[in-house]
This record gives sequence, structure tokens and C-alpha cells, in this order.
Amino acid sequence: MSKPATAKTASRTSPLMVRLDADSKQALVQAAELRRISVSDYVRTVTVAQARREVASARDQTIHLSADEQLAFWQALEASPKLTPAQKRLGTLMQGKR
Repeated sequence: MSKPATAKTASRTSPLMVRLDADSKQALVQAAELRRISVSDYVRTVTVAQARREVASARDQTIHLSADEQLAFWQALEASPKLTPAQKRLGTLMQGKR
């Protein structure tokens, strides 16, 4: 049987180690500086919020896209597909042509 959470145990934190390449780390440092917070606070603020959104989306079975993701999705839908030779032959056969 697990112990009930108390105010003291509920506020404990757990370390998380993440390996990043130099460019990724520099991006985090710059973003944290823009907000005038530590890199740890920045990562905690941004990643936890994003993780919660993704969990809620999965629970609701909805898709939430950022503005950049929405644009990329729209552009992909608008782009004319490039048919492969096999797809072109299949289309010809389906139209009853040879």
C-alpha cells in the first residue's frame, strides 16, 4: 500500500538529464535569456506545458498543431502529388485505357 501524498512529498522534485548537441543547448540558453529565467526553468516551463497539451490531445483524440505545423500541413495538402509510373499505369487501367 502506498503512502498518501503530503505537502512535503508532493513538492519534491526529481532530476531529469537530457543530452543535447551544442546548437540545441545554445538555443535553449538564448530562449531562457529572453525570458530572463534559468535554462532549467525554461525547459520545465515549456516542456511540461507542451507535454500536458499532448496528453490532453491524446485523451480527447484531437490533433493540436502549432502555427508552423498548421502551415506545413496546409502546404502539404495543397501540393500537387507526383504520381509514380506505377500509379500512372494503374490510373490508365482503371480508366479502361491501355
